[in-house]
Amino acid sequence: MIKTWHLGDDRQSLVLASHDGRLPEVVYWGLALPDGEALEPLAAAAIMDVTGGMVDENAPTSLSPEASRTFPGQTGLTVRDADGAVLRPNFVIHSEEQSGNQIILTFVDTECGLTIIFDLSLTAETSLLRLQTRLQSKDDIIVDWLAAPVLPAPAHTNEMIEFSGRWCSEFQTCRLPVAPGARVRDNRTGRTDHAHFPGLIVCSKATSNTAGDAYAFHYGWSGGHKMVAEELADGRRQVQFGHATSSMAKGKSFETAPLYATFSDSGFNGTAVRFQRHVRTQIVRDARTPRPVHYNCWEAIYFDHKLEDLKSIADRAAELGAERFVLDDGWFGRRDDDTTSLGDWTIDPRKYPNGLTPLIDHVTSLGMEFGIWYEPEMINEDSDLYRAHPEWVLGPADQTRGRQQLVLDMARRDVRDYLFDQMSAVLGAHKIGYVKWDHNRVLPIVDAAQTDGVYELFDRLRVAFPHIEFESCSSGGGRIDFGILERTQRVWLSDSNDALERQRIQHDAALFLPASVTGSHVGPRHCHTSGRVIGMSLRAWTAAQRHMGFEMDPRELTPQEAETLKAVTQWWKANRDWLMSADILRLDTVDPAVIAEIQVAEDDQKFAAFAALARPSDQILPYPVRLAGLDPQAFYRISLANRDEAHHLSRGAPLLKSQDMSVSGQYLMSHGLTLPWRFPETIWVIEGQRVSA
Repeated sequence: MIKTWHLGDDRQSLVLASHDGRLPEVVYWGLALPDGEALEPLAAAAIMDVTGGMVDENAPTSLSPEASRTFPGQTGLTVRDADGAVLRPNFVIHSEEQSGNQIILTFVDTECGLTIIFDLSLTAETSLLRLQTRLQSKDDIIVDWLAAPVLPAPAHTNEMIEFSGRWCSEFQTCRLPVAPGARVRDNRTGRTDHAHFPGLIVCSKATSNTAGDAYAFHYGWSGGHKMVAEELADGRRQVQFGHATSSMAKGKSFETAPLYATFSDSGFNGTAVRFQRHVRTQIVRDARTPRPVHYNCWEAIYFDHKLEDLKSIADRAAELGAERFVLDDGWFGRRDDDTTSLGDWTIDPRKYPNGLTPLIDHVTSLGMEFGIWYEPEMINEDSDLYRAHPEWVLGPADQTRGRQQLVLDMARRDVRDYLFDQMSAVLGAHKIGYVKWDHNRVLPIVDAAQTDGVYELFDRLRVAFPHIEFESCSSGGGRIDFGILERTQRVWLSDSNDALERQRIQHDAALFLPASVTGSHVGPRHCHTSGRVIGMSLRAWTAAQRHMGFEMDPRELTPQEAETLKAVTQWWKANRDWLMSADILRLDTVDPAVIAEIQVAEDDQKFAAFAALARPSDQILPYPVRLAGLDPQAFYRISLANRDEAHHLSRGAPLLKSQDMSVSGQYLMSHGLTLPWRFPETIWVIEGQRVSA
């Protein structure tokens, strides 16, 4: 007996099949099947042969491959009873529910007392699958591994793209060949982490930004996680995501985070746009519209808070175009450096003898919203909180410290109550519209209860202060995922304000993140994380590619730098309404020194393209930059937004250097734009407006 289910829209289809009431497996995942396609023949056709040296029947790569079926690879569930004895459940179907584009399938093993539930849905607006596994037991059990619903990596794919990185260099991509055996990445840092963004793209060698098959995955969880990408000896492949190994405790009920996935035959941009739209419309809630120009004072003052200096900085930031002013680390306890006061969330009377009100009143009088920095999950040993409650620390007393700090046990209700009360006292007494929520070290132990506790505190604060926007910062990009984005409206992509690093980081993060939630700031002339000195034009236009902000001492700017920054900020404000809802498409460039992307408006009437030359090109003259995502039959008026930056060593006469042009989308995507010559570490900004032929 074969039972089938179909989740699909006009872009993709996912077909499941169960044989004889056993756990279902994916028998088709790809382009949308036509209406009327019979599914049972697909299920029968997916049955693979057996030959010498094999067992007599292939165990299915089901939504949770089972040890009881002699599955030869990573199983979807590793579970023990309360005494530690290994259980090998043998699930059979119990019930099914289907409503529109959601399917809930329940399977049971009465002998083991276990129930496994698969919650599968496809969001019609964004064509993104959302898949989750739940496990229930009649007795206490120990779960060492529970995978979200397991998906196949089809045989015609032969490469995968993983995401790694480090502090100040997040979202590094690593393109690897698919090979026999298991590629396992077990992130046990307790947070999403710089080095383990929970994403994966399975593709072919020929897949590019604009063409080819891509299967993209993201695990929406803010704690430690594990990824398994495996090719079995028989050639089948599977992809698993779940919480980090051993992060789940003893209990009777367990669930994975949602696994988001999608297929596209139009390259990495096809999957990227779906993730971007899903974050923008389905994940992030209550974001300010329009997105305000952001100013953060950290790289201007660090811990040296002086009211008159801050007022002066606020004056200058507002003059440059800022609409939000964020007071960063150093306003609380006796916080003169990073060795003290985390946990003591009361205003420092030495720095603010009259409290924060004089600064807030000044900021708001300038027309800016006021924001403030917190690091709620952390504690210093030199703090009143630690002296009162050393038992609130997560992990052993002799653990290695991280950045001079320890971690609070967020699974404890009394810890969360304390933090809620401390934060509420400040947030409720002042006109505060924004919180930058930092998290500056890995955890001493991996425990899902820590993340659950953080989520609970976030959710409680969101209810109490619905007018406040939250930013997720974890030494920059150490906690960026769809789980934290359900509770925040912005992420701090990296602590690096080096515009060249930012170009690469933003480019790769766009595979999952839209511009509207991705904070990008104009840093100081002399970058404190790289030591480089970068011109204002590249710094400003790089920030203008995402949610724009400043993070430097604006009093250091020369008149020319200030003029450039004002002009770019005005350009961003004039275009942000459509830019913050635009699709970001990465461009395939012939010159590897060029990082380029195009942002196309929702209504397809306009676009902005950015082409940065990160280093010297190997050839003398620039190659044409081919665009993407346009209507080939439409005509567009093209101009250079920063035409006045053409250098005198550009001595020729490319058309765009002196005037606008009108050409077809077909020309722009097939041939591309010939841009004026420029020095490295500069950028061209191309504007396009759809016009009649």
